Amino acid sequence: MRPDTVASRRRLYLLARVVVARHYRRRLTLPMVAGALASSPRQLQRAYEQFGEHSFHEDLLARRMAAAATLLIEQPAIAVADVARLVGYRQPSHFARAFRRRYGLAPAGFREVARKNARHRRAARPSPSRSGRE
Repeated sequence: MRPDTVASRRRLYLLARVVVARHYRRRLTLPMVAGALASSPRQLQRAYEQFGEHSFHEDLLARRMAAAATLLIEQPAIAVADVARLVGYRQPSHFARAFRRRYGLAPAGFREVARKNARHRRAARPSPSRSGRE
């Protein structure tokens, strides 16, 4: 393969990763992202095969699931259905199924486990002494 082909394919892959990172909340498909980057879906697929550890779909799913896990942990007031919508799912049930496949727990269960773990970490921390001397 020619060096300029490798370079342009790597650039395409990196740009696609940026699009996924910035726009994962929207409805994204391989053809849509390829078109936005003035490429063909097949070229983008080849770029993911050559430089990525995952396919385009897996990359998008991983980004959405990581964002969902962060929201579930850091924003307990946000309902699970709203988290689903915020990370790009129209149907909360589809989100819950994908989340369960990824993390082995339903989103609400994940949130509860994270909350318990945070409590245990806080309880295990040594309390600072008031005078600074022991």
